[in-house]
Amino acid sequence: MSYESEQRARQRERTRRTLIREGRRLFASQGYAAVGLAEVVRAAGVTKGALYHHFDGKADLFRAVLEQVQQEVADRVAAAADAEADLWTQLTTGCRTFLTATADPEIQRIMLVDGPAALGWQEWRALDEAASARHLSEALTALAEAKIITPQPIAPLTHLLSGAMNEAALWLAASGTPEDLTNTWTVLSRLLESLRTP
Repeated sequence: MSYESEQRARQRERTRRTLIREGRRLFASQGYAAVGLAEVVRAAGVTKGALYHHFDGKADLFRAVLEQVQQEVADRVAAAADAEADLWTQLTTGCRTFLTATADPEIQRIMLVDGPAALGWQEWRALDEAASARHLSEALTALAEAKIITPQPIAPLTHLLSGAMNEAALWLAASGTPEDLTNTWTVLSRLLESLRTP
């Protein structure tokens, strides 16, 4: 690759990162529906043509922002879980980290409120599964194989727990009461305990 083409590639990547950064800031502060592409390109300091070089439109830019947010949450959950020695503590730490991470208003708005509305439930669910649900499924599979939880179908269990945690995060977003996070974790930890092999 020549020096000039390498420079152009770096510039394209910088432009893409800037568009995602500014799109994320605007989507988080105003919500998907209120943000126009003209506002995004103005904030990013690029032309509409530059945006369309990287993204098909607003929904495509939002998808990239959502993927980034979901990956950040998944990475935080995985890092917290992996720091624990035993399988059970990995699961509970991962679940607690997810609830804590999604208490952030920016993450709530992009990942849980606007994500399903902007992209549709099916696409949002596929992105969620690619990021967080896969880790949860792997953790539950390992626990079942080690007989720490009662062996059972893992796919429905993963969906039930993932749905419960997403719903809890949405409820926490609307509650505005600081102790609700602690209370939610107390209830979730009891729910998780009920899965353990007697």
